[in-house]
Amino acid sequence: MTKEKLISLEEKARNVRRSILEMSTNGGAFTGSAMSCSDIILWLYNDYLNVNKDNLDKKDRDMFFLSKGHSVPALYSVFAEMGFIEKNRLNSHLKEEDDIYWHPNVNVAGVDFHSGSLGHGLPIGLGAALEMKLSDSEDKVVVLMGDGELNEGSAWEAALVATAHKVDNLILIIDRNKFQANMQTEELIPLGNIAEKFRAFGWGALECNGHDFESIETAFSNVPAESGKPTVIIADTVRGKGAASIEARWDKWFCNFTDEELKRVLEEVKD
Repeated sequence: MTKEKLISLEEKARNVRRSILEMSTNGGAFTGSAMSCSDIILWLYNDYLNVNKDNLDKKDRDMFFLSKGHSVPALYSVFAEMGFIEKNRLNSHLKEEDDIYWHPNVNVAGVDFHSGSLGHGLPIGLGAALEMKLSDSEDKVVVLMGDGELNEGSAWEAALVATAHKVDNLILIIDRNKFQANMQTEELIPLGNIAEKFRAFGWGALECNGHDFESIETAFSNVPAESGKPTVIIADTVRGKGAASIEARWDKWFCNFTDEELKRVLEEVKD
């Protein structure tokens, strides 16, 4: 990755974080969760997915499923940064006149999955990826899940089916921020070594720093991790990354800032 490209991505990432924080007022948003995965989502749409503002309503393109749908401020903020939607539309968050609220909405161009209950993204992504293979499409499906979602049995059932059908156009990203809701993931149901668990289920597994664009790029350059197998990428992340006062805090999963609090936390997102 060139120095110029890295500088550009880092500036876009700061813009995305500012937008997430600005959406975390007048009703609030799942701020910490969104900021742990915002760098990954930005990199996907900027560099990896064959998705652009001209093909959002087309079928013959890659698909992205945000299984941890409550992190949608990251997705909408990336859409604004990429020019898919007008940035001032983010001001309509939680307002009746728009479809931008606490979960992805397919009425917003570019959203491929409405989400809902946690654990559904991988099974649905598997179905889409399998349909692509049956149609001889070269497109791919990327699913992003939180580590806490791996408590759901549906995720592991889908993992087995994906292996059985050799769905190697399916890429799963685990946002390993080590929190779920208001407690640490390993304190509730320890996940241990996620990469080894997926390898035992027949997947290829890679790991990266989910806030380092060069690390993310290196991981994706090795997809598929193993020929003929689906790939999981475990991204090491930090809840609330980019705003020091809310980083790695169990109580900052959801934020509803006052105007004064918002002003202070925006100051933390420095150039």
